[in-house]
Amino acid sequence: MSVTPRVSNNTPAEGPCGVTVKDVPAGDFIVAYAAHLKRTGKIELPKWSDLVKTSKARELAPYDPDWYYVRAAAIARRVYLRGNVGVGAMRKIYGGRQRRGTVKEKFALSGGSIPRHIFAQLEKMKILEKAPATGKGGRRITETGQRDLDSIAGQIKSADK
Repeated sequence: MSVTPRVSNNTPAEGPCGVTVKDVPAGDFIVAYAAHLKRTGKIELPKWSDLVKTSKARELAPYDPDWYYVRAAAIARRVYLRGNVGVGAMRKIYGGRQRRGTVKEKFALSGGSIPRHIFAQLEKMKILEKAPATGKGGRRITETGQRDLDSIAGQIKSADK
């Protein structure tokens, strides 16, 4: 008795739902969406963005002048995929190993003002919204935000063909 695998005729690129963020590689999407955010100019950079370290575990500020757009794109993608993500979760995701000299290293959370400011900017753009307090809290993606992110993913997928 042989079992044949079930093959679906609806591939993600050609199916009725179209292309979603899940269908494209994370790195490609984040770079493309960061460029989109910079090009549209809807996100305003804070005055301190060129001076700040991203975590107390880091020794230097980011080298990339567009690091803020990249972080905003990565946060938008994370909220799209996970939903109900708050500032505390982002601090944990972007935290890292804090070196303490001869003392054993330990995990250190990242700063909270960066994700808080990015959440506020994305809420102003109507990409994210606050989740109801009765649930888990945090932020979730809006319909217009999902449409925008999926359109960027579709552009990436069509460029690959």
